[in-house]
Formats: sequence, C-alpha cells, structure tokens
Amino acid sequence: MEEKLKKMGLFLPNASSPGGKYVSVNIRGTIGYVAIQFPIIENKYFYLGRLGAEVNTRDGYQAMQFCALNVLSQIKKHVDMDNFIGLNHIDAYYQGSKGWDDAPKVVDGASELFLEILGEKGQHARAIFGVESLPRNFSVGLTASFTFKKRGRSQGE
Repeated sequence: MEEKLKKMGLFLPNASSPGGKYVSVNIRGTIGYVAIQFPIIENKYFYLGRLGAEVNTRDGYQAMQFCALNVLSQIKKHVDMDNFIGLNHIDAYYQGSKGWDDAPKVVDGASELFLEILGEKGQHARAIFGVESLPRNFSVGLTASFTFKKRGRSQGE
C-alpha cells in the first residue's frame, strides 16, 4: 500500500485520535466501521469552508483524498492488512454553497484513491450527503465500513 501511495506522491498519515467520546474504528465480528475522517494530515486542517465558495471542486477532490488516506490509516492501525478483505460502503459528507452540484466529482477523490491503492478490495458502494455544516468548518468528511478475516489487533486477537 505504501509503495502505491508513494508513486502517487502521497503517504499514509498517522491515525488521528477521536475528537469526542467514541472510538475511531468499531469492530463487530469481522466488520469494521471507521468513524468520520476529515482532511487532517499530521494535525493540520485542510480545505475549510463550503464547496463552490471557499473550496473549489478540484480542491474538494483533494480534500476527499485526504479523508480516504485517513480511513486507510485507521484501518491499518486496527486490522492486520493481510486479513483485510475489502471496503463495503462509504458515506461522504460535504458542505456546499447554494447551487453547487459537483459532489460526485469530489467524492470520486476517495473512490478513485481506494481503487488505485486497494485494487478490487477498494470496490465499494457509497452515499453522498450534503449537510449544513461540519465540525471545524471542514468542507468534507468520510466514513467507511470494511470486512476482514480475523479480529483486529486493537481487539486483542
């Protein structure tokens, strides 16, 4: 995974800690659920504001790539990647300006990154939600679910 990222000029950031009373990855059986990830790289916030106003569609695509990198970082932290079967579903959230309607193009930033890095394991279903606001004025956020063969490392197995 890291080699493919390097070829793309990207890297896997350190997994962030939750911003409240929840866990970053919740594991039930062999399904993992990743809490919302934002365009944060090494504790720096990127792409704040509304899509179509302060953040253009191209930058929104990049913001969603950052979110996807954080999803991968969380998965890698909690599950042995040799046991990773694949992504199931992503939920993408964005705050857009009135009349802006390029959400699918922005969310492709995550979808394309997952497919490029994970291959067939990166295939997923998705939903896109326009919201009034996101924490810290982030333009986008991303959650994901995934399947793996064994319990995650963080679960003591």
